[in-house]
Amino acid sequence: MPHDWSRYWRSPDRPIEAMHAHFERHVYHRHSHETYSFGVTETGAQSFTCRGSAHTSAAGMVMAFNPDDPHDGHAANALGFTYRMIHIAPDLVADALQDATGHRTGLPLFTAPVAADPALATTLRALHVALLDPGAPALRRDELLTATIARIVRRTATRPLPIPAEPSRSMTIARHARRLLHDRMTDDLSIDDLANSTGTSRYAVYRAFQAAYGLPPSDYQRQLRLRTARDLIAAGTPISEAAGATGFADQSHLTRWFTRYFGLTPGAYRQAVRP
Repeated sequence: MPHDWSRYWRSPDRPIEAMHAHFERHVYHRHSHETYSFGVTETGAQSFTCRGSAHTSAAGMVMAFNPDDPHDGHAANALGFTYRMIHIAPDLVADALQDATGHRTGLPLFTAPVAADPALATTLRALHVALLDPGAPALRRDELLTATIARIVRRTATRPLPIPAEPSRSMTIARHARRLLHDRMTDDLSIDDLANSTGTSRYAVYRAFQAAYGLPPSDYQRQLRLRTARDLIAAGTPISEAAGATGFADQSHLTRWFTRYFGLTPGAYRQAVRP
């Protein structure tokens, strides 16, 4: 992709990652993150679907995704878009939001994935620049991180995460299927395997899983493998070994899907997190 570029950063000691990229041709496969993901579009416009609706983030707009919010993404036109994205683990968000007594106020829920807020966009960009700057003082990074989280929660449409209700039959089916996918991540599971493990029909387990997690079971399993491969690569495992350990046919198979989900190749990711 001669017109596409990306730069990735991963904290060596905290659950924070950041990406700066320009895409004209790249198309993200539908995926989600374990983290909160906050971003700002710098130039152009990107289109994506999230929570059943289509959205566009134009230059100067802010994006906010909850953990496990399935979404895709592509350039809105041939000129492409440039954006900055920061991924922050939920525990770190909770720490930043605790009050003066140390009491955690609960995790936020972002009800809209896009917001037009120039001031917040400036704040997010300042944090992103500091994270990618190896010369930025640690104290400055921490101050910007805390201030940015507090500001994005305060300025965008959020509310506390709801208290989970008693799980429905459909959610129970989905959770059982999800547990099987985690327990047998590298196995070539069929929809019959999921149905048998939950004591229901193939259609019922597929419908329940899609409704609960926003992805079909096959996409969820692939994403789980990719996340695991990414962690192995960050820990120093050779890419070919990471591919074999996570159920991919070979390194090229891993590379193809890794790029579609994360926007850069495994080699580029390894170079970014293990320079």
